[in-house]
Amino acid sequence: MIRTGQQYRDSIRDAREIYVNGERVRDVTAHPMFRPLVDIRARIYDMAHEPETADIMSYSAEGERNAVGNKLPRLPQDWWDKRRAVDTVLEAIGGVVTRVGDETVGEMWSLYDGRDVLNEVDPQFARNIETHITRVLVGDPFHVSANTDPKGDRSKPPQDQDPDMLLHLVRETDAGIVVRGAKYETAAAYANQAFVKPTIANWGNSAYSDYALGFICDLASPGLKFICRTGFVGRAPAEDYPLSNHFDEVDTLVIFDDVLVPWENVLFYRHTRAAAYIRATLHRYSAFAFVQRILKLADMMIGAALFNVRQTGLDKQQAVQEKLADLAVYREGINAHLTAAITLAEPSPGGLLMPNQSLLYCGRVLACTQLHHMMHIARELCGGQICVTPDKACFEAPETRPWMEKFYSVNENWQAEDRRRLLAFARDLLNSDYAGHRLTFQLFAQSPPFAHLAAVYRSFGWDGPLSLVRCAAGLSERVMQGVRPTAGDSAVRQWFEGSPAARRAAE
Repeated sequence: MIRTGQQYRDSIRDAREIYVNGERVRDVTAHPMFRPLVDIRARIYDMAHEPETADIMSYSAEGERNAVGNKLPRLPQDWWDKRRAVDTVLEAIGGVVTRVGDETVGEMWSLYDGRDVLNEVDPQFARNIETHITRVLVGDPFHVSANTDPKGDRSKPPQDQDPDMLLHLVRETDAGIVVRGAKYETAAAYANQAFVKPTIANWGNSAYSDYALGFICDLASPGLKFICRTGFVGRAPAEDYPLSNHFDEVDTLVIFDDVLVPWENVLFYRHTRAAAYIRATLHRYSAFAFVQRILKLADMMIGAALFNVRQTGLDKQQAVQEKLADLAVYREGINAHLTAAITLAEPSPGGLLMPNQSLLYCGRVLACTQLHHMMHIARELCGGQICVTPDKACFEAPETRPWMEKFYSVNENWQAEDRRRLLAFARDLLNSDYAGHRLTFQLFAQSPPFAHLAAVYRSFGWDGPLSLVRCAAGLSERVMQGVRPTAGDSAVRQWFEGSPAARRAAE
């Protein structure tokens, strides 16, 4: 059943080795670098219990309350419920957080879809994934995902260099497999478990590899070490950098130093086909949650830019309105893809309901490839003051306060303190180290751009345009041999044929 925030905090107070700034962290829930995100994750847990949000954040099943984010999607309403829950969280906390569990649990559902592939290796592994999905539903852990490696020399096979550059099998035991290597994982230092899998996409002709491993890692396991990047918390006052100090999700290099993975936690093992399948389908569910967060980021950019131009009267200018419209088109483009992906959702191989894959992946490309451009438009609309405004201390010091009030007050509605708050928010959203980090994070969180386009290539309904041109050009039917109808096209066709307009036209 759903946990409370306090139960979550208690669950991560263990003996794990966490280091940041070269120092050992004794209590991750109290350390200033981690506490803000621990508090947010605890807040998400508590929202499932609070009367105002309980029905949004949780649902009833077999007499227990379970988290909406962990629910296996079987109906379109499940996706609407998930979308509403994420929006509710982001609006309640006043910012965007990515690695809080609902976005990574979807990768487990991809494994659920691949049970036939897992059965080729060992039926036990397919049973393991069903067991772990049930554990997520019932136990409500903070579940994250470990994917990216330290890289090494990518021109060489892993076995031709230091083997620890990629996580690999060391040996088998009666209790499980022992692994060694490293993975990068955001939020691992304050999460409960991680789905660990390989990044290699091309296994050549190898049927088996010691690097083809997928398993659930208990992040309290002996032998794990967590080496974290320095966070943005505390670098500058929270009044001047409100996002940096409250929403920084700390990235971690997780060292596996001969870590035992019990057999019941192994999901695939040495079988390269299983590893390749997971790599190809990893984001079929989780991409939705990632793209939804960019939608909320777009709302924040629009709000900051629009407040800024309205306070100074610039919103009456056509050039300004056009830039605001660019932001609105970007925002609504993401919204349209997410909405259509639910409306035209399609059955998965495992009997779940996945967002329409072509629409979802195209929406991801739109959201990610245009994000930097939209941030620059928002910067233009906010103007140069987001990079030249003094800090809060100057607005409070007796010697400088009168001048700050004089030059930063616009009218009776926009006094100096409100303007300072708006400009500090916009600066942290668009210009700060934190803003640059979040932009770069998109290349890590959702895989690199080439992988986004590869996902579109695999999911787009190519047969539709081919059929159109075949008929229009009078080509013979044999040119269509080998063309396979896609689920995306079928979903569109079924929806249209089932619409009232289509039925009236047929009558």
